[in-house]
Amino acid sequence: MPSTPPRPRGRRPGRTALACAALAALACAAGCAADPARPRTAPPAGQAPSAAGGARAAERPFTLAASGDVLPHASVIQQAAADAGGTGHDFRPMLAGVAPVVSAADLAICHMETVYGENGDYSGYPSFKSPPEIARALADTGYDSCSTASNHTLDDGAPGIARTLDALDRAGVAHAGSARTEQEAGRPARLTAGGAEVAQLAYTYGTNDIPLPEDRPWSVALIDRQRIVDDARAARRAGADVVVVSLHWGTEWQTAPDGRQLALARELTASATGGRPDIDLILGTHAHVPQAYEKVNGTWVVYGMGDQIAGAMINYEGVHDPRGNHGSIARFTFSPPATPGERWEVTRAEYVPQWMDTVAGRVVNLADAVAKGSARPEHHTALAAVTAAVLGRGAAGDGLVMGR
Repeated sequence: MPSTPPRPRGRRPGRTALACAALAALACAAGCAADPARPRTAPPAGQAPSAAGGARAAERPFTLAASGDVLPHASVIQQAAADAGGTGHDFRPMLAGVAPVVSAADLAICHMETVYGENGDYSGYPSFKSPPEIARALADTGYDSCSTASNHTLDDGAPGIARTLDALDRAGVAHAGSARTEQEAGRPARLTAGGAEVAQLAYTYGTNDIPLPEDRPWSVALIDRQRIVDDARAARRAGADVVVVSLHWGTEWQTAPDGRQLALARELTASATGGRPDIDLILGTHAHVPQAYEKVNGTWVVYGMGDQIAGAMINYEGVHDPRGNHGSIARFTFSPPATPGERWEVTRAEYVPQWMDTVAGRVVNLADAVAKGSARPEHHTALAAVTAAVLGRGAAGDGLVMGR
């Protein structure tokens, strides 16, 4: 979406983000050699083996935080250049206001909507090429993994995908949804927290009518119900205790989830194997406005988290729409099952309202601003709008609360 022109650290210890085992190599769970590029450390004495054949750490509750679209319009790129003092681009100050929330979570997931350019060849809407320094900023803010499947994933073809995933790899951020090789396309992002193995899968509704490359039809994962279920089941067989699905879906500028979102959410959350749901959490992006959270068939679905980073947004009527800079961070606490092999349950569900201040070029934690007494009138307006959207399908009745 277009935007108007602007008006002129450290990752927490004790958390790992691991590249996943290829789904094509599921048989390795039975004893083949590990990927030599990413060796697994030997378990301490006394640890029990996991279902995948590796070590099982002592299980404990863990928090998973997730946020919406990172969409660097030209104004955002200019702000990052200014924050870097004229050398490169620094996106860390832009994210500093929500870094405490992100870095405090045991796992944190973002949505990187755009691909990266190189050597100063950067652009905003309509064909995005973002500075690769944003990958380091995401890592320093505390993100462990990003979904990379979106309608803009093919904006610069296969080279754009390669530059993006290369930069995320260098920054130590896992990724799911786009791929450089066919083998990579068969891998979820694999993460660990609380003694649990967490798999993240990611898909998009389309690529803005840009056809998938004939020689690389696997470059971007497209939404297909059966494929998602099959991938989730494969991840579970490979040892995932928690399966998270990131979906780039919905109708832009529509606060209410559309019929396709509602139907797919019902179908995916109803899918189960041996009585255990195949998917444990669904995280939505794309609409550019906050959408509802809802518990569907016992599984939390976030239809849309809104934009985390974006310029001042122009809607389809050609006017500035403040909702395009509203968003939420979803935060869920997963607790281990009482009986091994059963589901890890969400025992606390929270949303943290946020707002991108496009004048200052900063993301604001609205709940924190209100609690500290520093909130301005526009903060209260944004907080009310985000809350109304998030609770629009009765999530408060299932225990969703506002976090900080």
